[in-house]
Amino acid sequence: MDRIFVFLNFGTARLQSALLMSLRASILKVITPVHRISPQRLACDGDLDLKERLLVRDMTNGKAAAQDNNPIIPHEFQAACSERTANRRPKLLFLAHAFPPVRAIGCVRTWNTAKYLARLGWEITVVTPEPSVWRYVEDTQKVEQLEQEGIRRILTNHRWRWLSPDPLRCWNEGLGWIVGGVCRRAARYLGVDDEIGWIRPTKQACSVLTAEDVDVILATGSPFVAFTLAKWLSDRLDRPYVLDYRDPWTENPHADALTMPATLTMRKEAMLLAGCTAVTIVSRSWGSAMAQRFDLGPKLHVITNGYDPEELAEVEPHNFDHLAIVYTGIFYPPKRVITPVMAALKRLKEISNGHNAEWYFHYYGDGEAHVREEADRFGIMDRVVLHGRVSRTEALSAVRGSSVSVVITSVFAEDTQGDKGIVTGKLFELLGLGTPILLIAPPGSDATQIVDETGMGRAFDGTDIEGIVQFLSSIAQTEPNKRSACADRYSWPVLAAKLDRILRGVIAPR
Repeated sequence: MDRIFVFLNFGTARLQSALLMSLRASILKVITPVHRISPQRLACDGDLDLKERLLVRDMTNGKAAAQDNNPIIPHEFQAACSERTANRRPKLLFLAHAFPPVRAIGCVRTWNTAKYLARLGWEITVVTPEPSVWRYVEDTQKVEQLEQEGIRRILTNHRWRWLSPDPLRCWNEGLGWIVGGVCRRAARYLGVDDEIGWIRPTKQACSVLTAEDVDVILATGSPFVAFTLAKWLSDRLDRPYVLDYRDPWTENPHADALTMPATLTMRKEAMLLAGCTAVTIVSRSWGSAMAQRFDLGPKLHVITNGYDPEELAEVEPHNFDHLAIVYTGIFYPPKRVITPVMAALKRLKEISNGHNAEWYFHYYGDGEAHVREEADRFGIMDRVVLHGRVSRTEALSAVRGSSVSVVITSVFAEDTQGDKGIVTGKLFELLGLGTPILLIAPPGSDATQIVDETGMGRAFDGTDIEGIVQFLSSIAQTEPNKRSACADRYSWPVLAAKLDRILRGVIAPR
């Protein structure tokens, strides 16, 4: 394997491309099963391409099949595209890889963006992979809400799923796991995006769109193949495009060390940014770094993540019968780890000695192994409850019922510009729920500023164990925080109104 990568290191871009295509052809023979189209396969058609799926659907409905040279599109979308009203609403084509009913944290931003822009008068069409390609689908009720909000979808297939086997359905056991792992290693060395298999199906699905169907294109990333698609659609339809960064691309603080093709990726990002009409990003520090690096000027805007007051109003608090310290989510070692919290809980256990209220630490998420390891190391496993992966509803219920919820951006006291810009989405949900916040983040970070300005908790760096202990000790003796009015600025109705002004400003010159 090492010899292969030495060879690749001296290859040209053309050789890399040829190798990847050869690799794809070889692996697909092993990974991709052979499909025979039949009406019975419609219910599990995730591996069929768009035209095949729609052809089968029309067959099962007893409708005439279209000719090969006439693209088939969903009839409801075809009717909507031809619909014209006297008071014309601006039309937004929204490229969102993560979108309900998929269970993914990125869906929080994409769903609320679409929902509240629709209420502000936009005609929203979301381009997203169909639910059958995902391993985890949760919010089935969101499909009904989409119809209620007037949000339309263009559902696409997704190829090359073995590049991202955790969220996407693919053969990832036995030989499939071994071969897929080798291919993923090679692809990532070559700088291939894990979601590159979304590009071709999306182009096929959007081939029926005309300039009359779109006023502006909004693409959200990651994955950043959405940005490439936005540029392609912009060129084809002669419509402006806007890029929404949920994470940095080439300056992502959680990304692995850059490899040889990263230089090409940086150039690609610069090219896409130069061609867009506006850029939005989720934190001030990340925005400042991007503005300096790419000379973005006034087209850069900060639109943070936020909370949906309608969703949170329906959350019932979990009834903990003790002081509950809750953490929900994942970890990014070595920056985002539970170690400082476990160290503080060990000290809390030593000083309480039965004199204070009974307490437990509750963890909800996929990082059980890390939490268990650290709890064992500090000798407090008897005070830790592991819940595993749960639904979003259950996680929010736990947060609302907790005495304090923990948010960690980075445990390092000295941070980079990228670390300062990390603001996890759950921080805003805590603001909306009114739950006291224990934040572990570098001093002066964006997350620290938000907690300080709202007065909804305390922020500590990862070395201030005694400060964390004192804060946790005080929680049992203090009244729960009341939700601060300052938190309203982070509600999605307010954030969407800001995005609405940006998008309308983009299409106004036309």
